[in-house]
Amino acid sequence: MTVLAWVSVAVFLAAYTLIATEKMNRVAAALGAAGIMLLIHATDAEAAFFSEHAGIDWNVIFLLLGMMIIVGVLRETGIFEYLAIWAAKRARGRPFRLMVLLVLLTAVASAMLDNVTTVLLIAPVTLLVCERLALPATPFLIAEAMSSNIGGAATLVGDPPNIIIASRGGLSFNDFLVHMAPMVVVLMAVFIGLCWLLFGRRFRYDPERAAAVMELDEREAIADRRLLWQSLAVLALVLAAFVLHPVLHYEPSVVALLGAGILVAATRVTTEQALAEVEWPTLVFFAGLFVMVGALVETGVIGLLSQTAVEATAGRLELTTMGLLGGSAALSAIVDNIPYVATMSPIVAELVQAGGDGPTQVLWWSLAFGADLGGNATAVGAAANVVVLGIAARNRTPISFWEFTKYGLIVTVVTVTLVAPYLWLRYLM
Repeated sequence: MTVLAWVSVAVFLAAYTLIATEKMNRVAAALGAAGIMLLIHATDAEAAFFSEHAGIDWNVIFLLLGMMIIVGVLRETGIFEYLAIWAAKRARGRPFRLMVLLVLLTAVASAMLDNVTTVLLIAPVTLLVCERLALPATPFLIAEAMSSNIGGAATLVGDPPNIIIASRGGLSFNDFLVHMAPMVVVLMAVFIGLCWLLFGRRFRYDPERAAAVMELDEREAIADRRLLWQSLAVLALVLAAFVLHPVLHYEPSVVALLGAGILVAATRVTTEQALAEVEWPTLVFFAGLFVMVGALVETGVIGLLSQTAVEATAGRLELTTMGLLGGSAALSAIVDNIPYVATMSPIVAELVQAGGDGPTQVLWWSLAFGADLGGNATAVGAAANVVVLGIAARNRTPISFWEFTKYGLIVTVVTVTLVAPYLWLRYLM
């Protein structure tokens, strides 16, 4: 490698370390590293802003932006509070039944929207319901964070790593439904069993508290019925357009922006309200990250890594698939799975291309499953985990790194172990 390539690697590793250890705000670290890459000419403005393979992936940025605006409008309706109270009443105050309902609600919502936004909306309501039932909120919050990562793996928009993988691999919304969703259903069933083993046996049922919850009227949580129906109609159209991508040929980013635009223009929600829920730091972080990784592409580092990976596996697809699944799970447990996937996706793209006409698309599913499920292993493995811990801390229910991790490691090992035979039997036999 050239001197410039080595310097680029050093800058990238330094930024990665700062992000992983949280010694510096991750947005500041990503932007700082991106600026240095431009300063040393590891990349340039043309590549950073306009290159399809070495620049900012605007499809990812605008897909997230559009979905954040749609969810921001949905939040104004009170629908998430309604669903949480409904779940508590359906469970009749029984703790484990409540956990199952909230976990399923979180998983389904994460698949349709995205896991970070879902836990932002579900976690505060969970704290309220647990307080009314005199239940410890920590098991519920941990279970919801993990179910959001598992459920989000089912669709293109459910987990940020999937968006990056879809963009790099040219994969559609339907591809994720066909290849990821069936196994996610199985994993959720197994996860509910794990919830009983890890948490369920410690719960205590309080009849008096349960009776008080049964008196709540979930309909009072709906703040604007007209806006609710308008929002649900637009969301249904957006999801339908995602599924019909092979026919309509509209990119998911375009669909999400159109849906957001229709909601803002056709409802009484102000622009300020719609944009208030947009997580601008997350979008900026993505932009900086893409520039960082693009610099490694431009300097030839990614190409060298992919060539080394091909040689190390001797062209054996089975070995590459299992190694990528296990390695992705392990590394996503140590660092946030978003920067990990942003780094690995160009390498996997090279491996897929080098495989020719073989069933090499399995490598994308191996990367997706490994990163999405590996994010459950530790408190910093996925953005949803970090969000949940932050909400818990602000509500005086702190969850320590190791408290989350001791459960997360078990869930990750079990789910990744189940995925391995699924990939082997479906794609490699």
